[in-house]
Order: sequence, then C-alpha cells, then structure tokens
Amino acid sequence: MSDVGVARHGARITAAVPEAVLVPVPPEGPLPEPAGAEVAFITRDLFVGGTRHRLNPRFVRFIDYLKTVPSLHWVQTFSAGTDMMVYQEMLARGLTVTNSAGASSPAVAQTAVTGLLALARGFPRAFDAQRRHAWEPLYSDPEPRDIEGQTALVIGTGPIGQEIGRLGRAVGLRTIGMRRDANAAPPPGFDAVAGFAALPDLLPQTDWLILACPLTDITRGLIDAHAFALLPPGRHLVNVSRGGVVVEDALLNALRSGHLAGAFLDVFTMEPLPAESPFWDLPNVIVYPHSAAASDGLPERVAAIFAENLARWSRGEPLRNLARK
Repeated sequence: MSDVGVARHGARITAAVPEAVLVPVPPEGPLPEPAGAEVAFITRDLFVGGTRHRLNPRFVRFIDYLKTVPSLHWVQTFSAGTDMMVYQEMLARGLTVTNSAGASSPAVAQTAVTGLLALARGFPRAFDAQRRHAWEPLYSDPEPRDIEGQTALVIGTGPIGQEIGRLGRAVGLRTIGMRRDANAAPPPGFDAVAGFAALPDLLPQTDWLILACPLTDITRGLIDAHAFALLPPGRHLVNVSRGGVVVEDALLNALRSGHLAGAFLDVFTMEPLPAESPFWDLPNVIVYPHSAAASDGLPERVAAIFAENLARWSRGEPLRNLARK
C-alpha cells in the first residue's frame, strides 16, 4: 500500500485482519524491504493524476517495486477494470489479481443515465445557446423525444450495467442487457438479455446504445461502422466502459453525418483526449474526462472490498472479484 493508503484505510484493514502487517511504500526515498510481503493493495492515490496512457509516477514506482517482491501472491486493484497492461502482466506472471467491481457502480450508472438524460433533453443545444447569449427554446424541430417507451441496449450486465438498467427503467426505458451467457435469467434491472451474437438483430430496435462492459477480446472494436449503420438514424451512444470498445473513426463519421444524433463519452482510445481531437468541438457530443466513477465515497467502498477479501485470504477462502486474462 501507499503511505496515504495506510493512513486512510489502515484501521479498517486491521479491524478485518488484526494480524495483518501494513507496509507503506513512500512516494520517494528508500523502499521497504520486499521479503515476506504476500499481498499488495493499489489505492486510488497511486493512480489519480494519471491515465492508462500517461501513468502517475507514483503508480509506476509502486508497480516497479512489486516486481521485486518474490513472495507476492495477490494484488488488489482500485479499478473495476483490469485490462491495463500492468495488470495483464501480473496475471501472466501467475499472480492473483482482484478488482473493485461494484464499488463504482452507483456513480458510474448515475453518470451514464445523467448523460443519457442530458442528450435526451437537448442540453448540448441549450449550452450552445447559453454560450451565445441566445434565447432559443427547444420547441422547434427537432423537439426532444419522449423517453418513455424507448429501448436502451446495455452492453455489459455486471453491477454497473444492472444499476444503469434499474435507473433507466425508472424513467420509462425498456432495457435489454447484452452479455456472453445468453441463456441465464435476466439479472436485476433488465427486461431481457441476449448474447453478443444477437447484436445485429438488436441494434435496429435500439434508441440508446449504452456501453458498460469490460474491454476484452470480444468487446474490442465491437461497435464499428457496421454497428452504427444498423442503428436507426437519430439514435444516441453512451460510453462509460473503455474507448477501445468503439472504433473511433466510425463514431466520428456517424456523428458528423448526423446518423448518430449524439454521444456522451466518458472514455476514449487515447487519454487524455488530445487537444486536437475533433470530439471536443462536435456540437452533439458531451466529453466527460473519464470521471464517471468520481465519488468521495469510492475509496472507502474499495477499501471495504479489500478488507473483506483479506479476511477471506486469511481464512483460506476463495476471493471475490477475481480478474481474468
């Protein structure tokens, strides 16, 4: 753990496992002796200020330190996703890696549905008019469509997707979840579920395409030019998953042509989004700087997951939230 992590979460961790010995890794100066350490907890302070393409130096120092620990068996991450190369390298090394799936679900789902509502209610048009000091009521064509009765296709039915489904149904959306296992019963929040093979059949019925899935071999580049062409004109995209799930050139073409009416984008292929990216200036796009999970309660929820897992570890029980290659 970092020194900040020990100070913030140490009491919770030792309450769960009194015999745990906490070893803080400082941001600079001498590193602790690596011998004997079996578990590492990557807390948020190590990652904040960086992105997957521009890692925080504190994060890099911590990861490099873990590579020198021969007794290390298990790493708990702060993030819900483990598609970053550093985590995949840990898995390839034979380490057990657990994520924090579920901790960010409320905030991410609320962000996704807020983005959906902002697009549905014409907020980008209102914001543009405000910048121009222009009084332009939205009663002119195209008027905002009624949300009730529209269909949201949510790709990813984990904790985030389920909460998106629940909130979407509260405003009148019909929610369909997409996941690998099409045969299991629909999880909470969904009217129906389908497998990925059904995507071409479901897109023509979709009003809101919401991405809440991990980045895997199945989902990488899943939403391409063909997928956008299958969506009826005037539909919308909400992406709170990973930028790589969407082929960005195809997304740009769909937005510029007007075939896609708008998009709420929390994630991009390259982060930070370069200043020259055309996404910044598209009038039908809301750029949200990979902050869907931002919440002052998130660190404590992640620490609670780690503390429970550490108690399981101490008792020799299976861990929750195991990551996969």
